Amino acid sequence: MSSHEAEAFTFDDLAVVMGSYNEEDAIAAVCRDINDVTDGKAEIVCVDGSSDRTPEIAREHGATVVEQEPQGYGIAVKEAVETPERPVVVTTDCDDTYPMARLPDFLEKINEGYDVVSGDRLYYGADAMPAFNRFGNEAFALLASTLMGKRVHDTTTGMRAYRRDVIQQIEWTENTGLSAELLMRPLMRDYRIYELPIEYHERAGETKLDPLSGGAAIAKSIVKVAAEEHLR
Repeated sequence: MSSHEAEAFTFDDLAVVMGSYNEEDAIAAVCRDINDVTDGKAEIVCVDGSSDRTPEIAREHGATVVEQEPQGYGIAVKEAVETPERPVVVTTDCDDTYPMARLPDFLEKINEGYDVVSGDRLYYGADAMPAFNRFGNEAFALLASTLMGKRVHDTTTGMRAYRRDVIQQIEWTENTGLSAELLMRPLMRDYRIYELPIEYHERAGETKLDPLSGGAAIAKSIVKVAAEEHLR
């Protein structure tokens, strides 16, 4: 679908966005890392439903904070990706697990003409990830690949770069399974996708997602999204 020629987006064209919920232990480090890597040029957007100091800390580090009632991962991230007006949007998590030092690599691939650049945590083994979670993420990727007929290696990564026009052209419907949807719908509509191997670090603070109920919701979303896209 996409036929972008090589472009020259810079950090001034970049927004790094995240949903957050009670991440006061990590949010400062994430914002600092973004500012350090981009020389303070990237816009930071944090959609927050916290009851702790997360929004206050994010603002102290230059982030735009959109406060909302806690409604789940996908609702927060959907708001986050749709808020900025810059032409390149990068999603991340606010638990300090993703390598902000790789932002230049994501931007480079967008500049090469890719529509979505997806961080592949499993390429290097994701040793910092609990074994049960790692197995689940591998299973999600296999399920999505089978249903789509197109191979992907990490369907549920939280770090991706998108051209803003791709985000605007697709209606996003999922909540817990939004991370899979954000990759699957563009891929099945023949946008140019690149999976970039990235490191994955041990999270700061406690995880908020129950692996069993959350995993079931993600699997359900993968099946639903694949079915809807095949019927388009």
